[in-house]
Amino acid sequence: MKILIVYATSEGQTRKIARFMEEVLQTDNHKVVIADATEEPPSPENFDAVLIGSSIHIQKYHSSIKDYIMKNLDELNQKHSAFFSVSMAIASNIEEEHEEVKKVALGFMEKTGWKPDEISHMAGALKYTQYDYFKKLIMRMIAKKEGGSTDTTKDHEYTDWDAVRSFALDFANKA
Repeated sequence: MKILIVYATSEGQTRKIARFMEEVLQTDNHKVVIADATEEPPSPENFDAVLIGSSIHIQKYHSSIKDYIMKNLDELNQKHSAFFSVSMAIASNIEEEHEEVKKVALGFMEKTGWKPDEISHMAGALKYTQYDYFKKLIMRMIAKKEGGSTDTTKDHEYTDWDAVRSFALDFANKA
C-alpha cells in the first residue's frame, strides 16, 4: 500500500513520531512518503491512505496542517485517513487534560470539515534544552502541575513508542 504521512512540528517530536511510523510501515512492506506540511507536501490523490499529524500549542494545531487539510479536503474525505495529535496533556495524570485535548481535536475536525477514520492522541516531549528562559519556566510550571519532570537540564520524552507502532500498523491493516 502507498501511504502519505504529512506532519507539522514545533520542537521536533511530531517529526520524530512521523519518521518512526514511516520506518514501521516500510518494515511492513508499505511504500511511504513523508512530508513536512510547511514544505509543499504532495497531494493525497496518488496514495491509498493518508496519516496527518500535528502538535498542539496553546490549544491550536499548526496552521500549515489546517491549510493542507483545507486544500485537499475532498480527496482526504474519500481516502482512508487518520489524524495523530501530539501533546504533553496526554502524558498528564489529570483526566480533564485528556478531555480538553480531545475537545481541541474534535473542534479542529469540525472547523476543517475533515472526517478522518481515526484520531489518535500521543504524548510528546518536554524539550527543555531547546526552550528560551521564559518558555522553560512556563513549561516547568505546567510539568510540575501535571506530574511531569521539572529537571530542566535535559529533555524528557513521554511518547509511548509501542502505542505508536500499534497505531501505524492497525491503520495500514484497516485500509
